[in-house]
Amino acid sequence: MKILKAVAFYAAFPSVSAVFLVIEHLTHVEFFLHLAAIPIEVMVAVFIVQRLLERRVNQDKRRQLMFIKSYMFRSDMRNLFIANFKALKSPAVTMAGIRAGSLDDLRRMRQAAESVEYRSLEAMEPVIMEYVRTQHVWKSFMERAITYNFEEIFHDMIYILHFIYDAQTYKESHPGKMFIPEAAKNDAFMIKARKVLGDGIRRFLDYAIELREKQPRMFDDVFSHYELNSRAKASGPTP
Repeated sequence: MKILKAVAFYAAFPSVSAVFLVIEHLTHVEFFLHLAAIPIEVMVAVFIVQRLLERRVNQDKRRQLMFIKSYMFRSDMRNLFIANFKALKSPAVTMAGIRAGSLDDLRRMRQAAESVEYRSLEAMEPVIMEYVRTQHVWKSFMERAITYNFEEIFHDMIYILHFIYDAQTYKESHPGKMFIPEAAKNDAFMIKARKVLGDGIRRFLDYAIELREKQPRMFDDVFSHYELNSRAKASGPTP
């Protein structure tokens, strides 16, 4: 309905211009040529202003989403990202390294993360279980993607939730058994598992770059928190 209204709105301007052109053709009065140009000029101005407003709204929504991610990344998803980086074999990226890294360092880490390798299949299991545990977070991101009309994020969330459902279904049917050895028997599913976990690393680094560039104080706060918890996980259970 909105598209039809927009089409009708913009179609009205050329229609008015066409009327003035017909009048000019019949009367040969040049003044009507000037009148014919006005609706087109107004249409272009309205279009430009509308695009600028839409861009501003989109930027504001992405800024809001950045703060929402900051909260979720520090709370419900903290253990997921710590587990994911702990399981990495390459690239050799740590929370301490991210916190200490310059913007250029972080961009190099992000480029290196285009190819992710894990220490073993077994090392991926705790990460997958953290995805299952945080299912409600991914659903929340999906709902926000719908609200903010971020189609790309919406499709990413659907992909992750399908993966979580498969893992969760297996664990419910085979309690006490590891999921990853069974998943490794299916090439298509392993491609999905590696993509989901690898994308988690890449999205986290994208987030780190965004904070380092736009919110440096928040960056220090978030990653000092991550570094502290990562060390605690390495030395023993967090109280």
